[in-house]
Amino acid sequence: MDIVWLYLQLFGTFFLIGLFGFGGGYGMLSLIQTKVVPIWMTTSQFTDIVAISQMTPGPVGINTATYCGYMAVHNDPAGYGEAWSILGSCVATFALVLPSLILMIIIAKMFIKYMNTPMVQSVFNGLRPAVVGLLAAATLLLCNTENFSAPSENMWQFCVSVGLFIATFIGTKVYKVNPIHMIAMAGFAGLLLLY
Repeated sequence: MDIVWLYLQLFGTFFLIGLFGFGGGYGMLSLIQTKVVPIWMTTSQFTDIVAISQMTPGPVGINTATYCGYMAVHNDPAGYGEAWSILGSCVATFALVLPSLILMIIIAKMFIKYMNTPMVQSVFNGLRPAVVGLLAAATLLLCNTENFSAPSENMWQFCVSVGLFIATFIGTKVYKVNPIHMIAMAGFAGLLLLY
């Protein structure tokens, strides 16, 4: 019965995240972190999950939900096996996608009919700043001592982390380097400089 309750909690949590997670996967990251970190995993594990989700094919929000569902069951004190953890992945992923599926079917019918009305345009004008705010929140939540260290703890790791952050930002924004290449170069630089 405990595993059923865990699956229901996973379903409810990720269904709500899918329902209120405007702005795509990156906008959902702050919601996912606030819901899963204190309950099912540590901040360090969540950061690793985000990194893996960005490197694997597919939407970041769905990949994160899949990994979080797996880790939630895997980290449970009852010690459930691999098959139960995989089922946890399926539950979390399905719950995250379900609200979007339902809403898109409804919206697709309604949007064509009402897309040029002032009320619909006003709703979208209100949602745009909220999406930017959610993306900024996701960025700021990941700027913590576990990702960047701190000057008082490890000055070398802090300087390397900040340097890689700045180099990646300049590389993608100014020089338009492919993000996949930036991920590979940053991983290689981290391996050389922090090992």
